[in-house]
This record gives sequence, structure tokens and C-alpha cells, in this order.
Amino acid sequence: MRLREAVVVEAVRTPIGRKNGALAGVHAVDLSAVALNALLSRAGLEPPDVDDVYWGCVTQLGDQSSNVGRFATLAAGWPESVPAVTVNRACGSSQQALEFAAVTVMSGRAEVIVAGGVETMNRVPLGSARKLGEPYGRSVLDRYGVDDLSQGIGAEMMADKWGFSRTQLDEYAALSHERAAAAIDSGAFEAQLAPVTLNGASLAVDEGLRRGTSVDTLAGLKPSFREDGRIHAGNSSQIADGAAALLVTSAEKAEALGLRPLVRFHSGAVAGADPVTMLTAPIPATEKVLRSAGLGIDDIGAFEINEAFAPVPLAWQVETGADPARLNPVGGAIAVGHPLGASGAILATRLISYMRTNGIRYGLQAMCEGGGTANATVFELLSNDSDR
Repeated sequence: MRLREAVVVEAVRTPIGRKNGALAGVHAVDLSAVALNALLSRAGLEPPDVDDVYWGCVTQLGDQSSNVGRFATLAAGWPESVPAVTVNRACGSSQQALEFAAVTVMSGRAEVIVAGGVETMNRVPLGSARKLGEPYGRSVLDRYGVDDLSQGIGAEMMADKWGFSRTQLDEYAALSHERAAAAIDSGAFEAQLAPVTLNGASLAVDEGLRRGTSVDTLAGLKPSFREDGRIHAGNSSQIADGAAALLVTSAEKAEALGLRPLVRFHSGAVAGADPVTMLTAPIPATEKVLRSAGLGIDDIGAFEINEAFAPVPLAWQVETGADPARLNPVGGAIAVGHPLGASGAILATRLISYMRTNGIRYGLQAMCEGGGTANATVFELLSNDSDR
């Protein structure tokens, strides 16, 4: 059986709201609805054209419980006949949703799928699930001889292993803000954004950016996880709210609907690594997806490696040998925030837009995930802004 080609024909995201910011009062399903409706409006499709919705979300409690993907489609006013499922692979949830969508289309099981995700971390705080019990189970902690699994401590362990100084980490954090500011000021994000105006909220640009961030301005911040540590709020991803969505179909269906594909879903992979250090899996995931794609690191023109903590992209760059100029060229989660369940789709939306604008054939994204796993995805450009 010949697999079909899965393509992305549209991608959109909401602006990312900061902690206690403009989106703090917006319910997850309402924020999702903004992305869903903007996606179909831009593609020129109607909701009944959609076969299924795969929606990522991490902390599935309260506002985000009970299949938030399904209630997002209902909040968007879509027909009851359009199904949806919520996906949880920790911070890679919406990237996994995208891979599920691509594989489903490639298999012929469905032809038009929306993939994306949401997280409203102001309303459903990080760590809420821990209040209900121990998520790992004593047997897992005993297996590794630890009392807890902490991403922050994992980031400190990475800084130790790769020998990153606090200055190096803060230099990277400052660069993330600098690049994000340049992207915002140049209008690089405007075409991909669906402004949010509802429930008294109004936001049209990523809110977390702190202009003028430098090593000096970060120097006064205290370590967050270890008294003698190097990881602090300024070189870590920000608490944030956001949603993003991509429209995935087959090349044949896109042609039938009169849609122009933006990128081809070239290859995908997922890898596991040590759950104590937790954040290193993007390294083997990248190696795995490049093998699957038949590509080398130098074939990739742009990388989106999620900035959960500064050591993550820095260690990834050292181990892969990727050109640092191609790494997170428009900034990342340190500058604008990491709305967990939406971040994979946000990375994809930013990456696809950057590839189109700059005529880059191949782009790669990877996401570290709680529990020590990571998704990696390679896209291949099929059109760019100059020929749209």
C-alpha cells in the first residue's frame, strides 16, 4: 500500500499571553475557538469539511478537563458532527497531535484534519495535577533512586553536564529576547497571528517580550531550583496562555479543494531518554528523525528547539553540531512564553512561516517533554510567500 503525502495548507496561532496578562481571564475552549475559526477562515473551508480535530493539552484539569478539544469545537460554533480528541504527550502534545494528523492522512483514514493545542496556564496552573497525588508512583522514583522528578533540576543537571556557565545561559536568554523583538518589529509574526478580542481581553502581539534584556539585567535574579544553581526565571520559559492550529490534508485533497500546500510533513520521530535529567531527549529524537528523513544536520535551514530552559537548545546545538545562526532565529519560549499544550503547534506555525519567508527547503522542530521524551518533525517547503 502506497502512503499518501500529508501536507499543511494553513497554520495560525493566537498571540501568547504572559503571566497575569491580557489572556488570564480567557477560558481554554474560547481561546482554542479563536485559533480554530481563524484557521478555517484563512483556508476558505467550512467546519463540515473537517474529518477530525486532534488537540493537545497538558494539564487536563478544571477548565481543560473532559476532552477540551471537543468542547473547543463546540465553543467555535462548529457542527456537533465534527469530532475531536485531546492528546497528552506532556509539552509535545500538539506536536504529537500534528504527527497523528499526518499519519492518519497518509494512511487514508481521513482527508482533512485540524491539529493543534491550547494551554491557559494562568487559569490552570503548572503543577495542578500534583495536588491530587504523586504522578510518578513510588516504584518509578525508587527505580531511579530519587525523591522527585523535576524539570528545573534536570535543567541544572544539563548545565552541569555540558559545563554551561550562568553567563552563557543568560547570554542565550538575552539573545532570545533580541531575536523575538526583531521578529515582532519587522512584522514577521503578523500573518500567522489571530488576534484575541473576547471576554474583555484584547491581545494582538506576543506579550511576554522584555525589551532590553541583557546579561546585566538578568544578573540580579536568584536561582529557582538550587541555591548554587544557574537556572532562574530569566533563562527559563515563561508561564503563558496560547493556542495554535494547523490544517493537514493529502496533496490530492488539497488540489481538489483548491488549496495550495505550504509544506510537506516529511518525517517525524519520538525518542525517550533519562527521565531524571528529563530534557535531553530532543538530541536522540533529532538523530532519529534525520535518519528517517535521509538528511544531515546541514541540510536543515532552520530549527525550532523549544526553549524550556536555556541549557536545552544549547546542549542540543553542541551535540548535533547545528549552525547556531539557524537555531530559533525568531526567539523562543524564554522571550515569549511556553503555553504547554500549544507549544508544539506554535513552533510549527513559526517554523513554517519562517521557511516560506526565507525560501528554506527543510525545517526541523523538536520539543523536550516531561518524563524524558521528545518529538522531532521535519517539514519540506512546497511554496513560499513570493509565489503565493
